[in-house]
Parts: sequence; C-alpha cells; structure tokens
Amino acid sequence: MVILKLPEEVEKIRRSNLIVAEILNEVREKVKPGITTKDLDSVAFSQVRKKGAVPAFKGYRGYPFSLCTSVNFEVVHGLPSERVLVEGDIISLDFGVYYKGYYGDAAVTVPVGKVSPKAARLMEITEQGLYDGIKEAKAGNRLGDISAAVQMRVETAGFSVVRDFVGHGIGRNLHEEPQIPNYGVRGRGVELKSGMVLAIEPMVNEGTYKVRILSDGWTVVTEDVKLSAHFEHSVAITDNGPVILSKMG
Repeated sequence: MVILKLPEEVEKIRRSNLIVAEILNEVREKVKPGITTKDLDSVAFSQVRKKGAVPAFKGYRGYPFSLCTSVNFEVVHGLPSERVLVEGDIISLDFGVYYKGYYGDAAVTVPVGKVSPKAARLMEITEQGLYDGIKEAKAGNRLGDISAAVQMRVETAGFSVVRDFVGHGIGRNLHEEPQIPNYGVRGRGVELKSGMVLAIEPMVNEGTYKVRILSDGWTVVTEDVKLSAHFEHSVAITDNGPVILSKMG
C-alpha cells in the first residue's frame, strides 16, 4: 500500500533529509587518497549524533555500520573497512537517518582524486539519469515514466541499469511502497499522486547489469567487475511538481 503524506509530514521528512544532505556533504569532503572507508563511516556516525538523529542503516536487518561505502565495481551496500582509498577510485556514499519519527535517505558517488574519463562519464550519466527520473515524478504520471526516463538516459550512453535493486517509498519507514525500478515502460505502473515521497536511486554499471552478493552477505558487486555508480534523492510529489527533499539550498 502506497502511503500518501500530509504536507506537515513531508516537511518532517524534509528535515530528516536535510540532515542526510549535510552529513553526506561533510563525508564527501573527506574523500581523498589515503583515507579508509571506516574513517568515512566514523565521520558520518559522529555527525549524525551531534545533530540529534539516529543512523538509519545501523542495525537495519543487521547492517553493522552507519554508512554504505561501495568502491569501484561495488554497486551498493559496501561495508566500511580498513580499505584505503587510492587515486582513481570512485566511491558511492549511501546514507540515511531517522529523526523525530521520519526517515531520510540519499546517495552520491564521488571521485577519489583524478579519475579516468570513463569513470567520470559513468558518474555523470548516473546523476543525469536520477534527475531525468525526478522530472517525471509528477502527479498524474505513472511509476513507469520515472523508470523509463532513467533507463533511456543510461542505455543511450552505453551503460546498464541494475535490475536486482530498486528505489522505494520513504516516510515513517525506511522502505515503503512503491518499489521504483530503474527500467520500465512509460504509462505503466502505479499512478503518481501528490503526497507520495519516493527515494529514487539509479544504480548504473559500466558493463553488464548483472550483479552478485559477496560472501559478507552485504556487498553487491558487478558480475563482470566493471565500475558502478549510484545516486539517490528523496523526492516529494506535490501539486507544484517534484520537490527534492535531500538537497541543501
């Protein structure tokens, strides 16, 4: 069941997402050669506590950290560790908080120093795919309009969208209906209505869309060990069009 939010609820979800945006910004500023992914998790954890919020991922289905750090061919749910980032890596930072009864969730992929043109292009197209999807998050449209817009941008550029993992509704729960695939057909799926809040999150691979989960039970990687990027915003559908809640300014 898709839960429609009242305007005051959307505002509370926005507050949670602004905390997410602030902390992601602080974490991404720490990304440089020589830092470990565990260091980045520590930054996120210390900042979220300072803001009086709770890390949404820590303890969720047993996940042991505050931040998901997915490097290079890791798609999502990468576990922070003593791994040292090196020049040329790309890293997805996925983060969520729980604040005063509501969740926020967003992700960004950032370069570590100077990266290859292909890595830069992958990140650029993934972010463009996200914004193409957001443009379709309008009352009266269908869920498939979002999915198709992401897929078109990605596949036209020669990349592929991950099919095993999807976006989701968000609010009082971290994951709510509807599920939001990053591939689909325009005009199909649930009708979008004012009051829906959606976490739209393209996961885009350089090569095949196929993925597998490592033996740690969490880390999702590309089957062909080629690069992957991930961007996410929490977005409210309003009478005046889509509003990005997880963006500062």
